[in-house]
Amino acid sequence: MSFNKKRSAPIRFVLSVLTLSSLVLTAQAQGISAATSTNAVSLKDIFDSAWQRQPEARALQLRRDAAQAQAKSAGLFLPEPPSLEVSQRSDRTTGNNGMRETELGIAIPIWLPGQRKASAVLAQAEISSVERRLSAAQLRLASSVRNAWWDWLRARVDADLAHEQLGNAKRLASDVAKRANAGDLAKSDWHQAEGAVAAAEAFSAQAQAASAAAFAHLTALTGGFTKADLSVKFDGEPVPGAALAIDHPLLAELDDRITIAERTAELIRHQVRSNPELTFATSRDRGSFGERYGKTLLIGIRVPFSSGPRHDARIATAKAEAIEAQSLLTLEKDRIQADQQAGALRVEAARTQLAASQRRAQLANQSRGYFDKSFRLGETDLPTRLRIEAEAVEADRQAVRSQIDLSAAISAWRQSLGLLPQ
Repeated sequence: MSFNKKRSAPIRFVLSVLTLSSLVLTAQAQGISAATSTNAVSLKDIFDSAWQRQPEARALQLRRDAAQAQAKSAGLFLPEPPSLEVSQRSDRTTGNNGMRETELGIAIPIWLPGQRKASAVLAQAEISSVERRLSAAQLRLASSVRNAWWDWLRARVDADLAHEQLGNAKRLASDVAKRANAGDLAKSDWHQAEGAVAAAEAFSAQAQAASAAAFAHLTALTGGFTKADLSVKFDGEPVPGAALAIDHPLLAELDDRITIAERTAELIRHQVRSNPELTFATSRDRGSFGERYGKTLLIGIRVPFSSGPRHDARIATAKAEAIEAQSLLTLEKDRIQADQQAGALRVEAARTQLAASQRRAQLANQSRGYFDKSFRLGETDLPTRLRIEAEAVEADRQAVRSQIDLSAAISAWRQSLGLLPQ
């Protein structure tokens, strides 16, 4: 059987690699449909699996409970729970004349002026920040997952193409060996073909190692992703709409930091001293043996002095936090805007690159067919045949990589817009 009949058709080969690499294609990328298996996974599946392992996800409910409890605390009648005071005095160790006194009282803390309202406002800001801080954590994780996902797909495609290149080199070497034994080709041509096989084997091994390393990085994020899940879904992230506008999670998180810092400074401004305490107490006492016990009632108030420099330090710290968060917000806005503009440009460039690489692959595979026939007829020498084969393989690789690059560019654009994997 001839080499031309043995090797797989270029179009079928490219489509099979696309299916194995789970490329996310859009209509603009000339989407290709493919069947999915029951154990298939997608980028969103990977993200969901990775998110379940994150500390923020596991502590979410407790953070919600803490924020709600803080809000309930601000709505209570007292800033702190009352305290019970019990004391007893006697002269048993100094004469034992029968003097006895027992005092029982309760100390009730009192809100400072404006403290209760400021505490309630701060508690509401913290409740709002819990969910938005969670969204920011999800977006940061999404960036790591997306990078690991596309790096793995690129490495996997390289490994698949390297394996296919090795198969082509072996088939060509087998054909050259037969013709060399028949006297149609020189022994040097046979050696050159075997050298091409050795080079293909080395490249395939290197590509397989890179694919395994990328896979290990991906599984480190997910924990439960195994080789049994290598069949992947052929669906992916859509191109974001031109008029899309959302509250970016990273900006929302910084905005909450500013709000909380300002609310904290406002609360501290009212806490110039510790909370006063209103005391109610009753005592039962006698002066000596034989006297009847008497009862007295005590009502008092304890007002702490101003904390002075400590109070000033707390306010300065809260204001510094607000200023720092405001500066970070300005920088983050500029960075995100630049990323969004660059993301849109990268998508357009990737579309152009895809069209060019597909055209190049089509021409290279046509040339491979022509030169293969010419080589079998003895009209083309082996070095030219090997060069054409290498160019065709590289063109196929670039075409498939361009598909991944386009999908990765769309994914990065969505990341800059604050959108989670979909």
